[in-house]
Amino acid sequence: MRESRTRDPRSTWIRSLPWNFTVDVLSPGDLAKLHDNSLAILDKVGIALGWAPAVDALADTGARVDRDANRVFFPPELIEKQLALAPSSFLLAARDPALDLRIGAGHGYLATDGCVADIIDIDTGTRRRSTKQDLGDITRLADALPQIGFHWQPVSAGDTPNNTRPLHEVQVQFLNTAKHIQQMTVIDGENARGAAEMARIVAGGAEELRRRPLMSNFQCSISPLAWEDGPLEAMAVFAEAGLPVGVCSMPLSCATAPATVAGLLTIANAEILSGIAILETMHPGAPTFYVSYATSMDLNSGALNLGWGPEELFAEMVCTQMARRYGIPSTVGTFGTGSKFPDWQAGVQNALSGFAKVFAPGDMLTAAGSLYGDRAYSLEALVLDAEIFDLLCHFADGYSFDEDHLAFGPISEVGPGGHFLANPHTLANMRESWMSGLFERGTWEDWEEAGRPSPVNGARVRAREILGSHEPLPLPDGLENELAKVIEAQERG
Repeated sequence: MRESRTRDPRSTWIRSLPWNFTVDVLSPGDLAKLHDNSLAILDKVGIALGWAPAVDALADTGARVDRDANRVFFPPELIEKQLALAPSSFLLAARDPALDLRIGAGHGYLATDGCVADIIDIDTGTRRRSTKQDLGDITRLADALPQIGFHWQPVSAGDTPNNTRPLHEVQVQFLNTAKHIQQMTVIDGENARGAAEMARIVAGGAEELRRRPLMSNFQCSISPLAWEDGPLEAMAVFAEAGLPVGVCSMPLSCATAPATVAGLLTIANAEILSGIAILETMHPGAPTFYVSYATSMDLNSGALNLGWGPEELFAEMVCTQMARRYGIPSTVGTFGTGSKFPDWQAGVQNALSGFAKVFAPGDMLTAAGSLYGDRAYSLEALVLDAEIFDLLCHFADGYSFDEDHLAFGPISEVGPGGHFLANPHTLANMRESWMSGLFERGTWEDWEEAGRPSPVNGARVRAREILGSHEPLPLPDGLENELAKVIEAQERG
């Protein structure tokens, strides 16, 4: 049965991908091999880690520490113990409570991509550096799209100072959305403290933020098998504020990971397990999530493989299975084509990756709107990706086979040679079928007369309409100035 679509009339209903068709791509035996191999790497090879507070806490908890080499070795029992501390579900709160997301409850929610440096200008079609205004515009567009459940920072606020850029990004997003914000550009303690303070201001205080975390965050390891000080300190700051903190690995096969899929996944899993162990050692019971972007290198150029295919899809599906095995929510890439335009390649890659998540679902699904391997962002692509996601959600909602839907009565009434156009059963049920608002559905002649438009044209029109009309839920009076003061204080040093 389809889920209820009744929502608070104050806000837009958020589309989610239900976990109705979950399958495991790895056998239990291969899943155990991957887990055991990851534990062996952590125990025998270890992780490069020098941040003293984490090293000291791990040493007190049972890790073996080589301080001269800045290497920490994690016994298997330590990893298993710390994994057990992580909750299986948590809240991603929104400024509008009707847009709250319960993570770990069997639904996947879509987000924009993260911190792309360039944007495809919607007016000129040219690629240029992104600005704070661009980030605000994309956030406002995504705020209006029911398929987008929460926000990453889709583009960089490239016209703001480097040392406070993440805070400018937090500020402009709070001004342009009532949905949850997942901060992913803070990678140091100082900006983490500023971002957490801004979230406290918007939430109405530290305790209210703990009760309703309006922001979450994740931090990335450095493949292979290393953690830098800044991300670990940021992780600790956000966890102390009561915000969910994910742990991310981004290995690249043949470069920062082995060439084989199994080796690539071993590196990713080991790094994520190490980060979760560090987090749960420093802040037991902290909400966390499993974030893997295991990808491949283009052997012709040495760059990220923009023509990714089966290996990447398989790796994504395995990573959500690993997270389910650990009982921890997951984040997984679902869009993010390598194409430079929302074209055939973009449609194929994003649709295949999206359908993979129907059968190997994650809790948080990312990268809507991204092009060129996360190096260019497109408002049209965001609208098109939302359309793909809507199709996937409709499929995953499932189809009823109750007496009414089996339609024995109407079939008997119409009989051989008749039609169902005017049958009351058709009128009662025909709107259950999904229908695209962007796919080309007209005749050839109509298409020719209209100038041979593509779905990109329709997406452009829709994006402009939303940007011209949508007004996000405003912040209470005075809060915009309070957020600006946090940035000013940090820029003064």
